[in-house]
Amino acid sequence: MIPHHRVRRALAAASTGLAVAVGGLATASTAQAYDTGHTTISCSAVKVRKSPAKNATALGVAYRHDKIAYNQFAYKRSEKTWYTRGTVTRKSDGKKIRGYVIYQCANPYGSNGAPTPPIPK
Repeated sequence: MIPHHRVRRALAAASTGLAVAVGGLATASTAQAYDTGHTTISCSAVKVRKSPAKNATALGVAYRHDKIAYNQFAYKRSEKTWYTRGTVTRKSDGKKIRGYVIYQCANPYGSNGAPTPPIPK
């Protein structure tokens, strides 16, 4: 027969492990919301592209003061250009366009003079 203190200790360890696991899942789902930032387009007009490349298919055009919710930055090594990925909401018609915009036109600092991220190695 197993002593009661061992059973209690095993149950306490299992419930603690379960609480940590559930807490970790709850934290993981809310942490993703912090990956998204918001800014506005600072260029007079910029094409929103399907992929981070100058020759990629244009999905639409974003204009100055349109809002963008960004969630990723991409560096195109062959072009030596940074891109911002996100969803642009146009002020003129409310249309949402998801794609890549040149970083200088949609940066988290809200102006053209923003420092670019370091070039990946």
